[in-house]
Amino acid sequence: MSRSTILRQFAAGVFLVNAVPHGVAGVQGRRFPSPFARPPGRGLSSPTVNVVWSALNAAAGSALLRRDRTAGENAAVGAGAAVMAIFLSLYFEKSDRD
Repeated sequence: MSRSTILRQFAAGVFLVNAVPHGVAGVQGRRFPSPFARPPGRGLSSPTVNVVWSALNAAAGSALLRRDRTAGENAAVGAGAAVMAIFLSLYFEKSDRD
């Protein structure tokens, strides 16, 4: 198992988890921070922008996933997902306080 494969699977987990909050907010019709807002990541983007951003994240994550993953690669996907989920929880907890 190469480093590039592990990193690719890790990135897949990151993209797949990042698709969730943007997609949920967009489908609910709520404005939500995105990289396209002003300021990026802090301002609020429209629900449509968030649905599109979610779809792009899901597509990127899906494209990076290998179909015949090993247990180590599955762990890398899970680690990427966990790291991104923790990062997002801390980021949005802080932005709620601001």
